[in-house]
Amino acid sequence: MRVFGLVLLVLVALLAWLQYRLWFGAGGTEQVEELRARVEQQARQNEGLQQRNAALAAEVADLKSGEAAIEERARGELGMIKPGEVFYRVVDDARVPAPPAPVDADTAEPPAP
Repeated sequence: MRVFGLVLLVLVALLAWLQYRLWFGAGGTEQVEELRARVEQQARQNEGLQQRNAALAAEVADLKSGEAAIEERARGELGMIKPGEVFYRVVDDARVPAPPAPVDADTAEPPAP
């Protein structure tokens, strides 16, 4: 009986040690969950980059295939116009600085409103 009790004690200690390693040790459930989260984050980042690459590939194919895309880029980014066209620039009032107030020569102060 004494041997059976000793073997049982060793087996319970081994089980406790294995459970501890499973839950809290290296490669345990906490680390596995952390790695899963990192994999999901990387997958989302990869998906965004794949969409960006697809858009860039489509733009490259468009630029290689026709003049319309080249003309659109020249007009939008470089401000180019065709001969005979008139270019109008619309200026937002908020970006235009107000003219300085006139100064009275005698008092060197702006006139009262």
